[in-house]
Amino acid sequence: MTLPIFTPDEDPGPSFAGLLGRLDLGQQGLPTANPQVLRDTDIIHGTTVMAARFADGVVIAGDRRATMGNLISHRSMNKVFAADRWSGVAIAGAAGAAMEMVKMFQLQLQHYEKLEGHALSLEGKANQLSQMLRANLPLAMQGMAVVPIFAGYDRRRDVGRLFAYDLTGGRFEETDYIASGSGSLFARTVIKMDHTPNAALDTAVDVMIKALFAAADDDSATGGPDSMRGIYPVVAVITADGYSELEEEDIAARFELLLAEYTVERGSDKS
Repeated sequence: MTLPIFTPDEDPGPSFAGLLGRLDLGQQGLPTANPQVLRDTDIIHGTTVMAARFADGVVIAGDRRATMGNLISHRSMNKVFAADRWSGVAIAGAAGAAMEMVKMFQLQLQHYEKLEGHALSLEGKANQLSQMLRANLPLAMQGMAVVPIFAGYDRRRDVGRLFAYDLTGGRFEETDYIASGSGSLFARTVIKMDHTPNAALDTAVDVMIKALFAAADDDSATGGPDSMRGIYPVVAVITADGYSELEEEDIAARFELLLAEYTVERGSDKS
C-alpha cells in the first residue's frame, strides 16, 4: 500500500480522524444502529463519572458498574482513562461507543504530536473530543449516546481545567467541578456542598469518594465500594507532573474511613 497524496485543498493536516475521512475509512468498524430494533436493554451503559479542581490540578473519578437495562452487566468496568500525559477523559453513556471514542481520541493526540513535534493545547484537545461527539450524533439519536467529561492540566496557564459536553458536541468549560451519568445529580450535590477549588489533594479525593458513595446510595446504576470482590472506584489525579491513578488500597482505606464516620454519626443520632 502506497502513502496517500493529497492536493493542498484536500490535505487533512495533522488530524488522524480527518485522514480516515479522506480515505473513506472514517466509519469502518463503528457500530450501526437501527432505531426500530435497538432497545435500551441491548446497550451496555457506563454510569457515574465526575471531576473537580484542587490546588495543584484536577482529580477525576468514576464508579465501576455498567448496566444493561435493569441488569448489572459488569461490576468492574473502567470509565477513567488517560488521554495523554497531562489530560484524562471519563465516559458515561453507551459503553461500546464510548470506549471506541476514547481509543480514537488517544490515537489522535499521539498522531498530532508526532506530526507537529509538540502536543495540542488543552483547549485543542477539548475541541478534538467535541468534534468526535458531533460525528457520533447520528448514533446518539438512535440510542448510542456518549457523554464524557474531559479534564487536564494546562501547562501554558499552570492550572487545572474541566470541560463538559452535550450530545451534539457542545463544549462547556466548568470552573470548579463537573459530573455526568445517571448518578451525577446526587454526586454533584455532595461536591457542591463540600468542595473548594483551592483544596489540598487529600481533601479533594475524599470529596470524590464521598460523592461516589452518595451516588451509589441513591442511584441503582451506580456501583459503590465492593469490599467482598475487592472492587473500588477509579480515581486519577492530573497535575504538572502528569496523569496518575491512586492505588486501589488507598481508595479502599478512604472508603473504610468514610463508612466508620457514617457509623459513628448514626450511632450518635440514635442516642
